[in-house]
Amino acid sequence: MKEQSGKDNTLLGRLLDKGVRIPLPEAVEIGPDVDPERISGERVTIHAGCRISGDKTLILPGVELGFEAPVTLRNCQVGREVRLQGGYFFESCFLKGVSMGSGAQVREGCLLEEGSRGGHTVGLKQTVLLPFVTLGSLVNFCDVLMAGGTDEKNHSEVGSSYVHFNYTPNQDKAAPSLVGDVPRGVMINQAPIFLGGHGGLVGPVNIGYGTVVAAGTLIRKDLLKEDRLVLGQLSPGGSMPFHRGLYNNIKRIIDLNTLYIANLIALRRWYFDVRFRFAGAGHADKALMEGAVEKLDMAVDERLKRLKEVAGRMPRSISVRESLSLGSSSKVAVSKMREFMDRWPDIENAFREGMSIEGDASQKDALLAGIERGIKEKGKDYTAAIKGLKDSESGAGTAWLQGLVDQIALKIQALLPSFRRKGK
Repeated sequence: MKEQSGKDNTLLGRLLDKGVRIPLPEAVEIGPDVDPERISGERVTIHAGCRISGDKTLILPGVELGFEAPVTLRNCQVGREVRLQGGYFFESCFLKGVSMGSGAQVREGCLLEEGSRGGHTVGLKQTVLLPFVTLGSLVNFCDVLMAGGTDEKNHSEVGSSYVHFNYTPNQDKAAPSLVGDVPRGVMINQAPIFLGGHGGLVGPVNIGYGTVVAAGTLIRKDLLKEDRLVLGQLSPGGSMPFHRGLYNNIKRIIDLNTLYIANLIALRRWYFDVRFRFAGAGHADKALMEGAVEKLDMAVDERLKRLKEVAGRMPRSISVRESLSLGSSSKVAVSKMREFMDRWPDIENAFREGMSIEGDASQKDALLAGIERGIKEKGKDYTAAIKGLKDSESGAGTAWLQGLVDQIALKIQALLPSFRRKGK
């Protein structure tokens, strides 16, 4: 069959007629729910074996799908010059210049920002990669937000054969890890983070900028000191009693989940107040940003769902803890678990209310002045404008977003007074 079919009222024919390059049309499946108006005809190539579906699917100019292997794409928003070489992509958003190798499985709730990349056989779900973050091959990196680096040569990287362990022995997934952060990471001016291959993170953990982790290292605790080289294992061997259903340190779980959710909310605010300014006049650019915000909303919902599940397991944890008869330390731990369980509805509401917090107006205005100058000088090139900010402007932006994170964290802390006392 010829690459171009002439006027044709079928979905596939309409795409061909508008200029989409489909070298083997009979080997491509376009679902009946796809809106052809949301697929650009400008330098878009869809190779044989690809399947595209979903009424939210959006494909902007310069996209190439399935060069290495077939691509299944459903309800994804795909920005300019993105290369999805092969695999399964579902309810995720890919901004300009993203590249993923064959064998990828990118499931719901992922947001990959400009220039972020993955090698072959990368598995992601509920993951946010800020600009230029690069993943090697054979990587499983679900429930992570990662930032760091300044460009495509100086970027944060995860080595091949790496795993983020996000499922606990108590069968919950309240284990997201923050590698870098949002308030500084969005400024694209931080030292990169390197996680050496054939290693892993046991979530939830928090990793500081400039951290270099040697290959083969399994991380089980926070690495908050920046610009450090980490060698070898960070936990002793041996064995200890395991009490199924017991949450030994609920405070750590709540603290790290709070920090993670607050960073997601700060990134969401960044999109509304900053990133939408870079959307072009056309509907497609705005729809791409709306897709990104939708993924952040999905990410917040996911984290709250997982925390709610943990709150629902507190009765069992309390029962196990009380049966161990550990004296006063047990009473403190039970008090924290009971307080978390009882206050969960208020905690969830506090997070939801946090999504409407706008932060310090003067700090935001100082940032936006630099943003508008950058747009005038460089056009609507997002990374160029952000990297062109003066230190005072990016510093004001970081302070604005960090203030948002801190405000949300304080709201949660106020609901859990026993967490401020010593003891687990």
